[in-house]
Amino acid sequence: MNHTALQILLAGSVVLPLIGALAALLPAPPGLKGKNPDQAVLRHGVTVTGVVLAATVALAAGFDHGHPARMQATTDLSWIPALGIRVHLGVDGISLPLLVLTALLTFLCALYSYFNMPTGPSPKAFVALILVLESGTLATFAVLDLMLFFLAFEMVLIPMYFLIARWGGSEGVARDGGRATGGRQAAAWKFILYTLLGSVVMLLGLLLIGLKSGTFDMVALATDNGPKAQLSHTVQLIAVLAVGIGLAVKSPMWPLHSWLPDAHTAAPTVGSVLLAGVLLKMGTYGFVRIALPITPDGMHAFAPYLAALAAVGIVYGSLACLALVRTGAKGDLKRLIAYSSVGHMGFVLLGIATMTPTGVNGALFANIAHGLITGLLFFLVGGLKDRLGSTDLDTLAGSTGAALYGRAPRFGGLLAFAAVASLGLPGLAGFWGEMLAMFGAYHPAAGLSRPAFLTFMALAGLGTLLTAAYLLLVVRRVCMGGTLKAAASSQEAGGPAPALPDLARYEYAAWSPLAALTVLAGLWPAALLGLTNPAVQQLLGGGK
Repeated sequence: MNHTALQILLAGSVVLPLIGALAALLPAPPGLKGKNPDQAVLRHGVTVTGVVLAATVALAAGFDHGHPARMQATTDLSWIPALGIRVHLGVDGISLPLLVLTALLTFLCALYSYFNMPTGPSPKAFVALILVLESGTLATFAVLDLMLFFLAFEMVLIPMYFLIARWGGSEGVARDGGRATGGRQAAAWKFILYTLLGSVVMLLGLLLIGLKSGTFDMVALATDNGPKAQLSHTVQLIAVLAVGIGLAVKSPMWPLHSWLPDAHTAAPTVGSVLLAGVLLKMGTYGFVRIALPITPDGMHAFAPYLAALAAVGIVYGSLACLALVRTGAKGDLKRLIAYSSVGHMGFVLLGIATMTPTGVNGALFANIAHGLITGLLFFLVGGLKDRLGSTDLDTLAGSTGAALYGRAPRFGGLLAFAAVASLGLPGLAGFWGEMLAMFGAYHPAAGLSRPAFLTFMALAGLGTLLTAAYLLLVVRRVCMGGTLKAAASSQEAGGPAPALPDLARYEYAAWSPLAALTVLAGLWPAALLGLTNPAVQQLLGGGK
């Protein structure tokens, strides 16, 4: 495919959702209204996100896979000459998988919402917010100017705030009660305050890089013979600290993660899928695209601290999940999966902190795997909530609880599949990223303390065991129901619990692509690593 066609596909993927968002707010043409105007605007969302997905797939097909380290489909136009800010877009082997993942998850969320719209205000606003969110996320992975990166990074905050505050619900609290509204409002405010405060500090770091180097161009800054050479060691230290705080909040890194469980618990199903599947990846992508190549000396100085916090996050997230899954703890399944993301993203941060090709490739692989698997898990928890009205684990595991294997066997089987994929079973996508991140910690970059990183690797290994423990407990309690004693009591009280609706056709359509890609990435990891490895090698090699 020629360069102009790729340019159009990349630029169109970023701009089309914005146009679609504006069109969603306008009155529908008479011929497109149909019998139900609400369904018409939801259908519009499916159409626009479907076109964007087709564009990103075409971009991936036309991408020169023989040279994944080279920026392709580039557009470079002057925007604010006085400040040296340019509209610079491009894609390489690092950003391409994230673009496709974003387009896929947004399309599946739009499709799911067409059949199962969350309770809330007008669907017009809902569709418009989803499309603005998609545009901002795609732009984050496509722009190559530091100021544009910041603008795209911030663009997603307002849509996600309103999705949580207006369409969300407080799990475990009656949705029609005042406390439900208060819970989701508090979670939305916590989300936006944490991320905005982190972003203010990040902006100062990005401005420092641009002013000291004389350019905001990320490609030029990533080369050894470019403006990066003008950044002193002190400037790099300050820049990494400032930029890293903003990226760490979004990642989310322990102890800056506390906004995440509340946001996930309160968000609607599709909000949780997009938050876990793509928004968290913006922070870790920023570490790879900005911190590693542009400020390598500063990153080298802070890498042990980043690795230590990542390792603590892995163990902390797993222990929090074990506490939630205990009998009698009144743990919420949606909140448990949110805490599991803290642990899984800890592996991503650990891989980045090793500053080795093995570790960084593992981090990028784990990013994609987490988007697929955790996106599927949040879809399933949303379906469980719709069927049973609760995601409280004690309720789901009681004598009249879920017992999905007997009441909805296909649903239960898919939930068990997603759980074992999340715990890193070999042959599924979750295995490779975590393994490569630990391999990177076994041999960190030159100058980093190997004994320290071996300790972090051991903590990460402990985290994998704890992850297996809590996810298998989830499967036992939710899919198999309560204990044998509880089951016997249920039979004495009047027989087994009635059957639940099994997977609907629209659920098959929205969820099966994630399950299929989880298997494909697990059995054929070279498809993804073949894209990322040359780009990572060049990035860590100073652009060579």
